[in-house]
Amino acid sequence: MTTDSSFDVIVIGAGPVGLACAIEVQRRGLSVCVVDKGALVNSIVGYPTNMEFFSTPELLEIGGYPFPTSGYKPLREDALDYYRRVAFAENLPLRLYERVLSLEGEPGAYELHTNLGRMQTQSVIVATGFFDVPNKLNVPGEELPHVSHYYKEPYAHVGQPVIVVGAKNSSAKAALQLARAGADVTLVVRGPALADSVKYWIRPDLVNRIAEGRIKALFNTTISAIRPGEIDVVTENAPQTLPASFIYALTGYRPDYSLLAALGIDTQPDAARTPWHDPETFETNRPGVYLAGTVCGGLNTSRWFIENGRYHAAVIAAHLAGQAAPILPPVLQPVQL
Repeated sequence: MTTDSSFDVIVIGAGPVGLACAIEVQRRGLSVCVVDKGALVNSIVGYPTNMEFFSTPELLEIGGYPFPTSGYKPLREDALDYYRRVAFAENLPLRLYERVLSLEGEPGAYELHTNLGRMQTQSVIVATGFFDVPNKLNVPGEELPHVSHYYKEPYAHVGQPVIVVGAKNSSAKAALQLARAGADVTLVVRGPALADSVKYWIRPDLVNRIAEGRIKALFNTTISAIRPGEIDVVTENAPQTLPASFIYALTGYRPDYSLLAALGIDTQPDAARTPWHDPETFETNRPGVYLAGTVCGGLNTSRWFIENGRYHAAVIAAHLAGQAAPILPPVLQPVQL
């Protein structure tokens, strides 16, 4: 941990986009520090074991560093190693497991408060993503220890009844892994079918496993209560009680709006609750405070990912350094990780 408490720029969030921002800022001669309440690339640490990215490695690269992999698409472990190597190669000052609490002061003379102290800075870049705040079911029993909003691996659930809640890629992959590892899996889906966003190579596998009965699926179904060993659901026909030794509620995630408010960042009155920012510079309503990456989309968490969010770094760094905006790829279409 650095002992310096004064920096030109502080980046909140040590994920790939946050690291990309720190690299671009540092290369323009500004002092920078990266603060994160968790580990380095904490979201990727939380991904399932041996998860394969949907993107090829060149789309995940930051700082101009090649991302070599043995396979066509990198695994979670490849990414963890890659981003660590990049952060160390750039000698980025990191303050990990330090939680940001508030931002006080005026533009150019901010004081960032954390649970471990105070830091002086001229500008702040918020690159916090959305993986730390799950969308809750809001039902009794959701806080019980056998309920999780994060899936890691299937091996502890051999022979056990497991409920997977959700209809998108993470739920589909978890249900398939659990079933193949010997769990008794029931997929609970609020809507009438799997989401259209389920990848084309995952969908037929899950559909076939449901058709053969290896995975049970309840569509148009919601959970009404959770108790140790069982759950209550409401189906199209009638309420049911299902056995459940473990529940994976993979219902998506959202930005930490309480942190954004503590930093003085306003939210637009749209359905996505988009944090206010200038789309040309990514500067927020608070001068000298910027957004980068997924957090820019608010509840629309499919708007920005590593693949296109990493380009925010050069735009923000150029604006901070008083330079012309860089030339970016002609179209930055949203892509899904």
